[in-house]
Amino acid sequence: MKNLSLGLNAVLLIAVGVLYYLHFSSKDSSTPVSGNAMASDLKIAYINSDTVLKYYDFFKVNMGKLESRGKKLDQDLQNRAQSLQNDITAYQRNYSSMTIGQAKAVEDDLGKKRQNLELYQRSLEQELIAEQTTMNEELYKKITDYLKDYAQQKELQIVLKYNPSSDVLYGGASVDITQDVIQGLNTAYSLDNTKAKADSTASKKK
Repeated sequence: MKNLSLGLNAVLLIAVGVLYYLHFSSKDSSTPVSGNAMASDLKIAYINSDTVLKYYDFFKVNMGKLESRGKKLDQDLQNRAQSLQNDITAYQRNYSSMTIGQAKAVEDDLGKKRQNLELYQRSLEQELIAEQTTMNEELYKKITDYLKDYAQQKELQIVLKYNPSSDVLYGGASVDITQDVIQGLNTAYSLDNTKAKADSTASKKK
């Protein structure tokens, strides 16, 4: 029964890896380069995506919520598995006093309960993956939207991703905009939260 709960723990570990790999891909998140722009005219900057993930409040808050939910679902799954194990133990203890028909009926019931538990486990895994995907998409949109505005303001043509998995082997400090971007993202996130709370309060007063 212990194996039935391992899937949920794996989902969170895989989810973080997927987030790092997919949602800071090397897509150009800045203003497109015009067809007649010379290489010497390009203004390039980069962000360290690992650092952004570490300090971006939106990611920290939502990943914390996802991990907390995963733990609750995993505990629920373990409780159900333990309940089934208790039923199996009771069946084994009382088997000698049962008729063949009674034993067969109990075995069929236990088999159905086990199948239902396995189906429940898969549904929880799919639910967590769906929630992770939704968060990833929102995270990606928030960062790329911010970088587009940032790049226009700073007249950047390209913003690169820099971390151990990227193709950028070196980036000088003069073109590292990581801290600037983190500060801007967190300011925007704080403003969004303030606005959302104000809208919620106004809605309750109506």
